[in-house]
Amino acid sequence: MAAKILGAGIATISIAGAGVGIGLVFNGFLTALAKNPNIENKLFVYALLGFALTEAIALFGLMIVFMILFAL
Repeated sequence: MAAKILGAGIATISIAGAGVGIGLVFNGFLTALAKNPNIENKLFVYALLGFALTEAIALFGLMIVFMILFAL
C-alpha cells in the first residue's frame, strides 16, 4: 500500500509541471500582446490552444494517479 501512495505522489509531478507550462503560455501571450496589440484575436486563439494542450498533460497525469491508486 505504501508503494502505491508513493507512486501516486511521484506521478503528481506532472500536474505541477503543467501549472508551470500554463504560466509560460500566458506569459508568452502577454509579452506578444504588448509588442503587437493588433493581432490580439490570433494570439488569444494560440494561447487557448497552448493552454488546452498543456492542461491535457495534467489530466493524463491525474488519470495515471487514479489508475495507480484505484486499479486492481
